[in-house]
Amino acid sequence: MRLLNFWESGELRLGVKRDEGILDVAAAVSAMPEGTAATPPGTLREVLDGGAEALRRLREFVDRLPLSGVGAMSFYRNEDHLEFAPCVPDPGKIICIGLNYRRHAEETGMPLPEYPILFSKFANALAGHGAEVPLPRSTQKVDYEAELGIVIGRTVKNVSEEEALDAVFGYFAANDLSARDLQTRTSQWLAGKSCDRFAPVGPYVVSKDEVGDPGLLSIQCSVNGEVRQQSSTADMIFDCKQLVSYISHCMTLSPGDIILTGTPEGVVMGYPPEKQIYLQPGDEVAVEIEKLGRLTNRMTAE
Repeated sequence: MRLLNFWESGELRLGVKRDEGILDVAAAVSAMPEGTAATPPGTLREVLDGGAEALRRLREFVDRLPLSGVGAMSFYRNEDHLEFAPCVPDPGKIICIGLNYRRHAEETGMPLPEYPILFSKFANALAGHGAEVPLPRSTQKVDYEAELGIVIGRTVKNVSEEEALDAVFGYFAANDLSARDLQTRTSQWLAGKSCDRFAPVGPYVVSKDEVGDPGLLSIQCSVNGEVRQQSSTADMIFDCKQLVSYISHCMTLSPGDIILTGTPEGVVMGYPPEKQIYLQPGDEVAVEIEKLGRLTNRMTAE
């Protein structure tokens, strides 16, 4: 399933992408006859906390909905008119991985890491598809980073690599925006990583059954239509199962936690100094990952 969150009259609502449009789950539930026994989960949090059973109930509910008849299409929204929220609006943790693509490490002149490099972002950094991202006045070097995101679907601690992907709910596209001058002031990267709206995620969370092998996905980033990053998740140094397992040996992972798995080569920081042109107000950055959709955000002046 392709799930998303959107705002309607100030209310966060769960949507399901279908051929007919975006199904507003709450609208469909409200039209159910009184006494209907099986009410599906109405929020992404309920889906994640409810595990496989909750996803099954939501899928069955959606599949049973009529596609014609009085009021049937009133359940659907035009995707082009939606105000998207972050596809995972309330993660307990936002865990990011640095230098996790071979060619990206090479372009930055850094050695391949022996272990995954972990850092974090905070919830203030989350943004949805289509949201404007203000460029802070404190930086002149904001960079893009196309990334595959993982959503955890069940609580795990010390999980093996062989069982790690069983803990995954799904995947999404992300942009790990980075203020390079703030990031490199100290040995800790946090200042350059957690500026407001510096973690656009979405448009959708795609359940893992529709994605297949997350290590075989094409990944691309463009700025104003010019392709800057073009790679595959096969170039990862540590693949998704290794990352989930490693992180779970450092901390407990819970439903809704997200992992941004690193970026391929082609970031501005990797260009020769004379060719480094960082993001400016008005620039539109698009991240596109095979099977997961296209995430687009426009930079603005703070």
